[in-house]
Amino acid sequence: MSAGSRQATASGHGPAPLTLAAYAAPAFAFAIPTLPVLIFLPAIYADGLGLGLAATGAALLASRLFDMATDPLIGLMSDRTRARMGRRKVWIMAGAPVAALGFLMLAFPPSGIGPLYLTAWLMVLYLGWTAVQVPYSAWGAELSPDYRMRTRITAVREGAAIGGILLASAIPVVIGGTAGTQFAAIALTAIGLGALALVALGQLVPDPSTRQQGAATARPARPVAETFRQALANGPFLRLVAAWFANGLANGLPAALFILYLTHGLKAAEAERPLFILAYFLAAIVCLPLWTLLSARIGKHRAWCLAMLAACLAFLPVPFLPAGATAAFMAICIVTGAALGADLALPPAMQADVVDFDRLRHGEERTGTYFAVWLAVTKAAAALSAGLGLAGVAAAGFDPAAPTPAGIAALAIAYAGVPVVLKLVAVALIWGFPITARRQAAIRRRLDQASAA
Repeated sequence: MSAGSRQATASGHGPAPLTLAAYAAPAFAFAIPTLPVLIFLPAIYADGLGLGLAATGAALLASRLFDMATDPLIGLMSDRTRARMGRRKVWIMAGAPVAALGFLMLAFPPSGIGPLYLTAWLMVLYLGWTAVQVPYSAWGAELSPDYRMRTRITAVREGAAIGGILLASAIPVVIGGTAGTQFAAIALTAIGLGALALVALGQLVPDPSTRQQGAATARPARPVAETFRQALANGPFLRLVAAWFANGLANGLPAALFILYLTHGLKAAEAERPLFILAYFLAAIVCLPLWTLLSARIGKHRAWCLAMLAACLAFLPVPFLPAGATAAFMAICIVTGAALGADLALPPAMQADVVDFDRLRHGEERTGTYFAVWLAVTKAAAALSAGLGLAGVAAAGFDPAAPTPAGIAALAIAYAGVPVVLKLVAVALIWGFPITARRQAAIRRRLDQASAA
């Protein structure tokens, strides 16, 4: 990293546009497999390859538990790695081929496979994915010490990720064919684009950890138990991660119940469903710059709260919508999609500020560990929202084979009413968040003074 680049970063200007684009490019490729793995994989293996629902579900559950367990481990290891090219970069470059291998083996399975094949290669995919995602997220937090620039970095990265999701949604429409053919095309696209993006990342984006390793090696690493104990004693982190978990449940419930609500509650035609999804994600992309500007004026935590409150207002009329009210539901998708933009951009930028607070208190670089816990909580919220959502509406009396008015009402409440409550809990946790722009600037001054000393 040149002296000019270091000065630009330290002054708050952050990475140059080309550097920022090179950093965000892998997020586009990394996001392409996310929905296909959730949507296509169960159908391909349970039905097309004859594994059955029970065996496929057990493989998915076992691999997900393994995935969640590896997050904190890889985060801790990436923080303690010493490499000439930088501790974030070396993990990403090592994890990407592992993830690509797992993805290819899942997309092109040989004949006669069993549940063990699916479980093993899902674990390989998730291991490589985690080895990429945890250091990649931590790297973004380290690209700039500036309160506002961090929001811009996460906004550009998450906007690229939404673009990858939209591309993954478009590929099946373009190529047609079976689910297996579509999944294979998505895998090859993600791997090809990912390879190009990683070349740009490696060549154009500096790894700030190369400047921190000299000081870090002079201090022995704390025991692992003490590291996590200190993280759990970080009050702002606990507030932020608790709000993130509640909001993750609030976003995961509508996602898990989306098709059921459209089919039985709204009674929307099958051809209309992709339009709602498209409007939702496009609204998120379009509004990312707006949330970035608003957070610069009123603070990240207040801007995020306003976004969650807007989503609550949009969800409130859902249980009262009559069948066929597609125009009203489209407006709801646009408002909640706009709020999603804030969900994606602002909390990770707040997490970077929380890491500064931890570094000031304890004098260690633990960005990877914090973002590993963050990603594990994200995955836990997604898994719980799917499981609890489906089980909850069934317990409340909804049966898709024989839907009743009471069951459909329970479905609508679970789809939109429960998320409102969860988002209000998140707002209550975050509204008085202590790390404001002024306090973060004071933290950075003290860190800079300590570094100079």
